[in-house]
Amino acid sequence: MTTSTPTGSATPLAGVPAELRAAVDAAKERVAALHAELPRWELVVWTAGNVSERVRAAAEDGSQDLLVIKPSGVSYDDITPEAMVVCDLDGNLVEGDRSPSSDTAAHAYVYRHMPEVGGVVHTHSTYATAWAARGEAVPCVLTMMADEFGGDIPVGPFALIGDDSIGRGIVETLRESRSPAVLMRNHGPFTIGKDARAAVKAAVMCEEVARTVHVSRQLGEPTRIAQSDVDSLYARYQNVYGQQPATR
Repeated sequence: MTTSTPTGSATPLAGVPAELRAAVDAAKERVAALHAELPRWELVVWTAGNVSERVRAAAEDGSQDLLVIKPSGVSYDDITPEAMVVCDLDGNLVEGDRSPSSDTAAHAYVYRHMPEVGGVVHTHSTYATAWAARGEAVPCVLTMMADEFGGDIPVGPFALIGDDSIGRGIVETLRESRSPAVLMRNHGPFTIGKDARAAVKAAVMCEEVARTVHVSRQLGEPTRIAQSDVDSLYARYQNVYGQQPATR
């Protein structure tokens, strides 16, 4: 199989293993389509934001897993499955002829340290990012928040882009929370999920509740939901809500 080499690189790419070819191609289709959801829900402007999805390999420790993510600086109108790039979980380019998103190191760190995560999303959505700029968690004052986030949407530490500092902050914060979303201080929201679609849903919900709670605070301090009720709502939504398998 012939692989592309990024412009200016003298090192040939490793290439996608044959046994992962079909899974990687399917992930490219999903990730490209899910990127269209970010501007549709007004979560990004210009070329900001990104969606990635893990492609699982045979190794039980996840060391041979890959991730599919959009290239850096590409317009949402130009995102296609063919434009997607593939990286290993150290952030090294495996397939593609463009540089990966500048947030790839953060995504890769999350996948390395949270094996249950199959999708990661980053946006700069207005209201969630405003809470991040204040360094303030979004308090759990809505049943929707209890359902989806299991409590407050927490704030992660300030970190600079370029290495895995952001990823470390995401992992350290979300390991102590049921929330699939974290507001990285002075930066914006990152969300996780069992797959990329679940992470996109969490990003949409994060912005919605951040906006609603902000509006509520203009009228006065909103009332928190009791922890016992949060726990009950979260358990129902995660385990009972929605379509259940038919039983005979």
